[in-house]
Amino acid sequence: MVTFSKELNHRPNRKGLFVVFLRITQNRKIKRVKSSVAIRQRDWNSNKQEVRSSNPDHKILNERLNCELEKLKAAFLDLTATGEVSADSIIQKANAVDVSSSFLEYVKKRTDEIFNAGQYRNYKKYNGFYNKLVLFQTKRGKVVDVTFKDVTVAYVAGFHTFLQSLPNERNPKKMLHPNTIEVVLNIFKTIVKRAVKIDKLIAYSDDPFLTYKYHGVKTTKEKLDEQELNAIMALELQPGSLMWHSRNVFMFSFYCAGIRPGDLIQLRWCNISTDGNRINYQMGKNHKNRDLILVPQAKEILAWYLGKDNKPTDYIFPFLDNSASWAQAVNQAEKDIMSPSEKLKLYNNISSKNALINKELKKIGKAVGLAKNIHFYISRHSFARLANEKHIDNNHIKSLLAHSSLKITERYMGNFDTASNDKALMSIFESPQEASKSLVEQLKSLSPEELANIIRQL
Repeated sequence: MVTFSKELNHRPNRKGLFVVFLRITQNRKIKRVKSSVAIRQRDWNSNKQEVRSSNPDHKILNERLNCELEKLKAAFLDLTATGEVSADSIIQKANAVDVSSSFLEYVKKRTDEIFNAGQYRNYKKYNGFYNKLVLFQTKRGKVVDVTFKDVTVAYVAGFHTFLQSLPNERNPKKMLHPNTIEVVLNIFKTIVKRAVKIDKLIAYSDDPFLTYKYHGVKTTKEKLDEQELNAIMALELQPGSLMWHSRNVFMFSFYCAGIRPGDLIQLRWCNISTDGNRINYQMGKNHKNRDLILVPQAKEILAWYLGKDNKPTDYIFPFLDNSASWAQAVNQAEKDIMSPSEKLKLYNNISSKNALINKELKKIGKAVGLAKNIHFYISRHSFARLANEKHIDNNHIKSLLAHSSLKITERYMGNFDTASNDKALMSIFESPQEASKSLVEQLKSLSPEELANIIRQL
């Protein structure tokens, strides 16, 4: 006797959500299969074994659960003809049934999973890859489908060539940037890797990316020096104007070790300590906590926004609506358990405000006579450059930038470290008189003991 049911896991995942399990019971032995649905504990109706209507996406989630359970039941019926029925064989058969030979369907399914998980930054990348793959098939005059067997080195190379022929969406007069193409191919590679290692749909030896190599181009990270930053701060702007607010968030980010745009736009007064000396928040990108002292320049900017009517949950900077439905999720843990539709609304609002700020920053750059294309992220680059010039140890910079490893920081700082090259170049063209003067200055900086030691060696 085999029965099928659904139950909620009793332990939350790292995002605070509870996964719904599909349960197979055979001879009183239970086998649980993780479904693709994870919800808040209060949204589960254990009696009806379904997602409650309190979850705005309950219809979609219940349909998905029922579909996944039906696949297990269908696999069971197929196996009854052979007489070899077990929970493990049912699961194995269901997985085989679930997977078609269509690589396009596989990509679409993975894209939908990322969307439902609320990972909208990645979703845009995956969805962009899917659309380009469909367009590639259409341009080839083929049926809009790709099987796993089609994904060969030759196919990847052809897709790569196709990407190089596509116009840039923002500027149709130009072609896709090599680094944009690299991002698309990275998604392709990641999906194939998943098909090989996790879902076992492609043999390891058939992975085209074992031999096919590609790369983007190294770009220079734009950054501002202290003189340029001072010019921006000194620019006369109308208080309360959009340009004034944009300049403020840009400089506040710089003074706070390069807070990323998405995090800064969402800062609330409860992220500031009661004494007004520190800022503490959790980054949306990697969920890391940042606890920073507020330097006087940052405090000065905050003072322009502090009023008697400010609530702890109010946004500090006036870019997001405090009364919006998604604004009720104050901390990162609460944002993680929002419905996919609410997460998307928040993501779109942040993206549009970031674009608006960048538009104003470009105007500010022109107003102070800068040839550089100023955008929000340059505040982070400029902080890294200043830290490098102040000879701050990379371990400290890693902590301030909240990088996950020192290697990332070292690669990041490599864009700003020109001191050793400057010294080498100067020494090549240094005149004898300048070299002698430099040597004298170095000797003057030594202690008597150090000078005596040098004389003894000579």
